[in-house]
Amino acid sequence: MIERLPLNALRAFAVAARHESFKHAAEQLTVTPGAVSRQVKRLEAELGCALFERGAHGVRLNTVGRRLAERVEAHLAGLGAAMAQAREGDRETLSVSAPPSFVQHWLMPRMAAFNGGDAEVAIEASQTAIEPVWQAGRSRLAIRFGPKPAAGVTAERLFDDTLFPVCAPALLETGPPLRRPADLAGYTLLHVSWRPGKTGAAFPGWREWLDFSGAGEVAAPVQQRYSLFSLALDQAIAGRGVALTTRAVVADRLSSGVLVAPFGDRYRMPSPFDYWLVQPAVGAPPALAARFCDWLRTEAKAFQRANDTGS
Repeated sequence: MIERLPLNALRAFAVAARHESFKHAAEQLTVTPGAVSRQVKRLEAELGCALFERGAHGVRLNTVGRRLAERVEAHLAGLGAAMAQAREGDRETLSVSAPPSFVQHWLMPRMAAFNGGDAEVAIEASQTAIEPVWQAGRSRLAIRFGPKPAAGVTAERLFDDTLFPVCAPALLETGPPLRRPADLAGYTLLHVSWRPGKTGAAFPGWREWLDFSGAGEVAAPVQQRYSLFSLALDQAIAGRGVALTTRAVVADRLSSGVLVAPFGDRYRMPSPFDYWLVQPAVGAPPALAARFCDWLRTEAKAFQRANDTGS
């Protein structure tokens, strides 16, 4: 029964799970880390199992915790949607969840072209899987980067992607020549770390790209590692190294000239991951969601076509 659910503990757990940090959860909830820890321990005691692995350097979700976090996130989002709908009456709203770097570098620069009328479209930058929902007046969908999402949703492929090195133009002017992949031995390589998702699929890094480009003899030491493409691109723009990135998140930076691809169209490694539009498996989208999906398909098709033709 809902009256017996430890709602405060579930909320504290959900935020802590999202950040994998009691400290960051406490900052978001405006409480102390100890208060978050106590709520999580209360929930663990009620469930009879641990949800986090605790270590000297912080906490990390275990398998049980990760499964619970996904379900709790989805249901809390549903409660939030119900509250928002009650507050807004008949006003139509749409929530779109997408990976942070994709939101920053691809989606948001194009959102000005989407006409949502008086309706609200909320963009959430998140790697966490959500449950897409069609609801009267309020809907939720996701854009995901990875293998095809599992059964239970409708997954529509938007476009594929490639990986290649990028750097600041000034780096080529001041650094050693960078004419072939083996020349990267003289540069700082900026790494982006990927944690395997539920599918366990691995995303390639510098080692795989160097092997692909025929420069397997070049070492790929972890010199600087980042959790997001956007962070690695910021360092590349500042001239602090060469980043291995994907076409979708770097295309606009290449067009503006703040970054360049030193090898041009050569050595572009096909990504094992694609971009997917994730929708509910059943039902028809409300009007706002339908307009957004049509607009997104058009933008994705134009992006894919421009890159297929090299323009």
